[in-house]
Amino acid sequence: MAHTHPPAFVRAATRRMALALFITLGFVIVEAAAGFIANSLALLTDAAHNLTDVIALAFSWYAIRLTLRPAHAGKTFGYHRAGILIALFNSTTLVLIALGIFYEAYQRLLNPPEVEAGLLTVVAALAFGINLGTALLVKPGSDHDLNQRSAFIHLAGDALSTLGALVAGILIMLTGWTILDPLVSILIGLLIVWNAWLIIRESVEILLEGTPRDIDVEALVNDIQQIDGVRGVHDLHVWSITQNMRALSAHVLVDNESISVGAGIQRRVNTMLQTQYNIAHATLQLECVGCEPDRLYCELNSIERG
Repeated sequence: MAHTHPPAFVRAATRRMALALFITLGFVIVEAAAGFIANSLALLTDAAHNLTDVIALAFSWYAIRLTLRPAHAGKTFGYHRAGILIALFNSTTLVLIALGIFYEAYQRLLNPPEVEAGLLTVVAALAFGINLGTALLVKPGSDHDLNQRSAFIHLAGDALSTLGALVAGILIMLTGWTILDPLVSILIGLLIVWNAWLIIRESVEILLEGTPRDIDVEALVNDIQQIDGVRGVHDLHVWSITQNMRALSAHVLVDNESISVGAGIQRRVNTMLQTQYNIAHATLQLECVGCEPDRLYCELNSIERG
């Protein structure tokens, strides 16, 4: 099974990313200018967030193109994890921006400035429409690609944050409470941190080659052992190359069978892994019963020291 996206899908994804990038970049300029004129922290922080979206979309666009590069002697798995690194980088920058938002909001809570609520409301309404549109533009494929999902969460988070700025503008016009502007900024910052944390957590798990969260290893081992001809499993490893690209290696204990019988066992195990666990890249080493200690997980530390 191929481990790269079809070229047509990649071309469509890169076109959507590029279009969303240019739309967002144009709006960043407009929103930042409006924020300075209206003296609105909510608009300025949202413009800063949108600027990180421009950077995130540019990196995501490049990472998708990298996945088309073939594997070679120096990169035997290809460049699929470039998207994971980009997702981790984008999410980390979001956290740093959120810290800056919290600091500025704190300063404005101490001394709330005057805010041009009318301009804030108009620009926030426009921003909400643009952010929602660009988020929907890059959503296809985001469920199965962490890189694209990080770009989508950037834009979807912006849509929600501009909705908050819109609500703040309306409430300021109705009540005159300018303190609502920094309060909304704090909520925006919290939303940014939460979305960033979700991406960081999953990116780190993939880079540490952790078992995918939706895989029950005990059930997986039991399913392998239920296959006719399998007598046991040990030295098992399950990890993700990318969010939707899983790999497995294991030693499978069988009776002293011919090569053709062993090939049939391997085929049945591979079919089960792909259909039930979405593991399309499995490396199985067949061994006779009694050849190796029956350890489910290989202790790499002892191998390194040995």
